[in-house]
Amino acid sequence: MHSFIYLASQSPRRQELLKQIGIQFEMLLPAPGEDSESIENPLPQEKARLYVERVTLAKSAAALARWQKSGLPWAPILCADTTVSLPNSDDGEILGKPSDAEDAARILTMLSGKVHEVLSSVAVTVSPNEKPIQLVQVSEVQFTELSPEQINTYIASGEPFGKAGAYGIQGLGGAFIPSIRGSYSGIMGLPIYETKLLLDRAQVSSI
Repeated sequence: MHSFIYLASQSPRRQELLKQIGIQFEMLLPAPGEDSESIENPLPQEKARLYVERVTLAKSAAALARWQKSGLPWAPILCADTTVSLPNSDDGEILGKPSDAEDAARILTMLSGKVHEVLSSVAVTVSPNEKPIQLVQVSEVQFTELSPEQINTYIASGEPFGKAGAYGIQGLGGAFIPSIRGSYSGIMGLPIYETKLLLDRAQVSSI
């Protein structure tokens, strides 16, 4: 059994969710100068599920390479990626993190009054010589109709930035969501059920 894992994510929400299920973890973050953002660029016409699977495995490969240079003892490595998808939209399927306020307004306007999907992929590298094991969780989220004033006020709060789909369900954005079908923790960025399944398979103990 492993008493801890490495978490290759800077997301405070993922850290909170791991603590919630009693998983001990150490951070395994990109070194200064390591280009971690370019991994998240979608490929042309890429579908959302293939995107989150590909990006999570790319993050896993980068994290494994980081561990190999570190001299640290081995423990399973957890990586995750979450994206928002508006199927059949004219602007493409994948709605990532907004680049600026104008982009956030564009994304939130697209989501207003519609049902969208949130896809969260989790991958655990069980050993340095094996491919990661991976699961994807998909949730449906209903958004209320948002006025331009509501959108501008929300953007001014700063919450949309750094979040796929330009909102956070665990923050002010939760007030825009009358219903969900799926996993609340998955929408936050780390589906607890699927994560625990993978960590059990990797023989990681919880507190």
